[in-house]
Amino acid sequence: MNILLQCNAKLPVRLYGGTERVVWSLAKALSDIGGGRNKVYILAKQGSVCSFAEVVERNPDLPVERQIPDDVDIVHFNDNVPDGFNAKPYIVTINGNRPPEPMDLNSVFVSRNHAERFGSSSFVYNGLDWDEYGELDINRPRTCFHFLGKAAWRVKNVRGSIRMIKQLPGEKLYVLGGYRFNFKMGWRFTFTPKVKFLGMVGGDEKLHVMQQSKGLFFPVLWDEPFGLAMTESLYCGAPVFGTRHGSLPEIVSPEVGFLANSAAELVDYIKNNYHYSPKVCHEYARDLFNSRIMAEAYMKKYEQVLNGQTLNETRPRPVHPFDRYEFKD
Repeated sequence: MNILLQCNAKLPVRLYGGTERVVWSLAKALSDIGGGRNKVYILAKQGSVCSFAEVVERNPDLPVERQIPDDVDIVHFNDNVPDGFNAKPYIVTINGNRPPEPMDLNSVFVSRNHAERFGSSSFVYNGLDWDEYGELDINRPRTCFHFLGKAAWRVKNVRGSIRMIKQLPGEKLYVLGGYRFNFKMGWRFTFTPKVKFLGMVGGDEKLHVMQQSKGLFFPVLWDEPFGLAMTESLYCGAPVFGTRHGSLPEIVSPEVGFLANSAAELVDYIKNNYHYSPKVCHEYARDLFNSRIMAEAYMKKYEQVLNGQTLNETRPRPVHPFDRYEFKD
């Protein structure tokens, strides 16, 4: 099968990345499975390079359909399909909570909760190519907690994470993805020696912090569609402590984390019930949220569309618009 993956970024991804990292991992897994029978193209921004897929540099001045190689069987878009596109069979992965309307019959969401909130049952969990993370030492001493995400986004709730760490004597929090002084947060200045801001980090620096972390603080204030921060942290042996919104109850089993909608309940649990095994967390993410499983699930979606079926009987629509929640003390 010849597959074209569309990505709105320059690849390979630098620093954190979200959708871009998933697309990269998917492209590699698709090129590996099926005994090399798949040919993968990536339609991405100029300057992109890839050793396992053929890059088609996106020309923003030309319609997408004029940039698709003739031998492509199916196109995999991310977030939206160009208006009037009918050049090839296609699917579209919806990554966020505000997709364009009307939504496409061949939409795929990234968790069961995400799909259900749009009246759909079509979803594929995000997976990552764990081989790219190199050799980990998940048995090293755990000396801190961490927050991973765009701290400037209020829904990610770095403030709630800071409230939690202040209630944990002797503990400290490393914030990956934000700065101590932040204009976007209403002139936020965080003054506490218990919190260290590392900015937008990636690669070895990010992995170093997560391998010494006692857990990810993830008290999101919205219906999280998926949450790569959770699976990356678990892979590095760090359990997840977050709210119960969106996909979190699907992703975080009792063996690898604890969920509650108040800082007090989460803090009390961490103080009195911390019993997590880095090995169990690592194997859980490795086995359930890897790029091969994701690629095999998408292959089934591709085959369904190529057989003349649609992925949804009716167009998905917001049947339960995502909420913004409070984080109680």
